[in-house]
Amino acid sequence: MKTAIIGIGNMGKGLAARLAGKTDLVIAGRNDTAACSLAESLGVESAPITEAIAAAGIVVLAVPYASALEIAALPSLAGKIVVDISNPLKPDFSGLLFGHETSAAEKIQKAAAGAKVVKAFNTIFAELFNTPRDATAKVPVFVAGNDDDAVEKVSRLVVDSGFAVEKSGGLDAATLLEPLGMLNIRLGYGLGRGTAIAPAWVNIAA
Repeated sequence: MKTAIIGIGNMGKGLAARLAGKTDLVIAGRNDTAACSLAESLGVESAPITEAIAAAGIVVLAVPYASALEIAALPSLAGKIVVDISNPLKPDFSGLLFGHETSAAEKIQKAAAGAKVVKAFNTIFAELFNTPRDATAKVPVFVAGNDDDAVEKVSRLVVDSGFAVEKSGGLDAATLLEPLGMLNIRLGYGLGRGTAIAPAWVNIAA
């Protein structure tokens, strides 16, 4: 199954670099020339956004929330697995636009009614894609969605990208995962911990 990564910012570039050679990949962005250049450097395909979506079974929206919501309204996403990696940040990055009662993922699912939306990758910084795979092999990527098959397919992408899978239940778990992503941003930027960090759960022996 072909995977389309829509967006060539830091997250899109990093995820594409990790997945190149591991899955059938096509890259797209608002700047077709830049997307083509990135794709050539990774040895993968590029295409305009609409063509990339049409060709793929899995569409990763590696774009800010507002852009993801806009793309989610495209009828061509019907029947596809859509991966939302966004956190709905305020313009000044001081917090979330909303949280706990609803989530970006649920709003994207509502906009893309015929798609199967899965939340993933929103609790890690792009910096982690630039570290060795063995350094991230146990770093969890929280995966949440209502369709079991879609969750399994996205979980395989997580493993292919060099991270560990932490299944988190249905898409409503995004109401918890997005505030967790915001906490990571606050620790990393606001409190000076840097971007080589990620949240994880630790099992304590009884």
